[in-house]
Amino acid sequence: MSDGYPTAAQKEALRLICDHGRLETERLGRHLLQARRPSTNPGYARAIIRMAGTLAWRLHAQGFIAETAGGAWAMTATGRQLISCPGERE
Repeated sequence: MSDGYPTAAQKEALRLICDHGRLETERLGRHLLQARRPSTNPGYARAIIRMAGTLAWRLHAQGFIAETAGGAWAMTATGRQLISCPGERE
């Protein structure tokens, strides 16, 4: 978070949830990994996937996403408005 405003990575996570519907943290991490250039660093993939948990926690704390009963993350109305997401996919 940067002074209360979502970072580029947080907005990217929101867009992925908007595009793919409800996502568990691990699936969000895999989508984040696919959206980036590959790296030869052996810990790169694990770090990106781990970053998804931090992004989700921060987005949840700001009220942009909510955890569903099944443990997936779903957009809130505030999150959809922030990135102009037309509606939640199931």
